Amino acid sequence: MSTKKLSKDDFQSFITRLISTERAYGIQTKDEAFDFAPLEAAEDLRLDYDVSLQPPKKYFQPPVETLLDFEVGGAFKSVIDNEPFVLIGVHPYDMIAINQMDELFSQDNYDTHYMTRRKNATIIAVDVVTPSKNVFASSMNTATVDKGFDILLTDIGDSYVIEAATDKALTLIAGAENIIDATKDDLDARQKIWDKNSKGLNKHELKCKPSYLPKLLDKAYDHPVWEEKAKTCFACGSCNQVCPTCYCFNVFDEVDWDIKKGQRKREWDGCLLSGFTKVAGEHEFRDKQADRFRHRLYRKGKYVPAKIGGQIACVGCGRCVNGCLPGIANPVDIYNRLVDDLGIG
Repeated sequence: MSTKKLSKDDFQSFITRLISTERAYGIQTKDEAFDFAPLEAAEDLRLDYDVSLQPPKKYFQPPVETLLDFEVGGAFKSVIDNEPFVLIGVHPYDMIAINQMDELFSQDNYDTHYMTRRKNATIIAVDVVTPSKNVFASSMNTATVDKGFDILLTDIGDSYVIEAATDKALTLIAGAENIIDATKDDLDARQKIWDKNSKGLNKHELKCKPSYLPKLLDKAYDHPVWEEKAKTCFACGSCNQVCPTCYCFNVFDEVDWDIKKGQRKREWDGCLLSGFTKVAGEHEFRDKQADRFRHRLYRKGKYVPAKIGGQIACVGCGRCVNGCLPGIANPVDIYNRLVDDLGIG
């Protein structure tokens, strides 16, 4: 690990050189908001953004991807995207979400498609400068991050503190002009930002520790909140689609017009959508909207944590709050209601 400092002017020159040799994606303005997109000019990069429209998981698990090509008769060939790329501007909470996805996609049936993209990625994370209107990462202990990234940037005013955590990172920053070792004052400035974000990225404050959520949900299966919220739920799945830790997908085959060959694909799916749990015989084992609404919160606070060592599958990005038209998707509102009604202990 190496900790350096680079002025903002020299950093922009570094990005210009980087995108001339690497396939790069970075945060840019999009329709008066921000999102990740192919980066063609360093001046388009916006590391002061609040939150991206879509989480960066789309570069590891695309919304739609081809898994294999097949022919009638049984011949097939897997389609693997193994082109290296650099992802610039990942916030700490999204980095933690990617770390969770890494663990989930490497469990049980190892997912070659996801893991190949992940291994070919170089991630440049950046500490939050501008809190978004619905972030609650401080409540979820995800306002800062210490692993998963190759490079972590921290804006300390006229410069960035650059933490290079991997060999790939050291190779990248070796080409940066005027890069120098970070001083104690630089590290102290970074620590102040970490301390500030650990408390200040909290527009919605959770009334319990995140680690208590599995126990809280043990008592809440029949709570009336699920029916109450579901009454105004549109079942649109927006909360699923913008969530950095939702990874469910549907698999389907597309046959070419000649009926001789085709492609097997997968696409994002979501537990709030009608038909998500439909199986053979048209049986749907969560046919009520209240059951689907409850499942989303149980998945984040109980089911996934059981698979990945207690890590809560909500990182406090606030995208679900931003995207929910009837205003019912905020996990903190629901968990706090359960704390008020059921208590802690």
